Amino acid sequence: MGERELAIGFRLVGLKDVIEVTEATAAKEFQHVMGSGEFGLVIASQSIRLQLTEAQRAHADASLRPLVVFVPTPSGAYDVEGIDALAKRVLGVSLSVPT
Repeated sequence: MGERELAIGFRLVGLKDVIEVTEATAAKEFQHVMGSGEFGLVIASQSIRLQLTEAQRAHADASLRPLVVFVPTPSGAYDVEGIDALAKRVLGVSLSVPT
């Protein structure tokens, strides 16, 4: 789920369940997707994360079903969770090498 440009990109790579959102609809659509039970993976624009309440962000970060991954928008630079942080959150293991 994401802005028009991101939604088009998702469709071009073959994703079928793509939800296009605006700033005004992002939080409501995200909440609907999280509560629907239909999805095992939610790939959402980082800008959607910025529209969520602190409680919604915490729920998304802790959720394993659906697993939520935020990706940067084509037109902006945002902080993106690193693969090591994602592995720690999802798998509970650290990928860092002890020194």
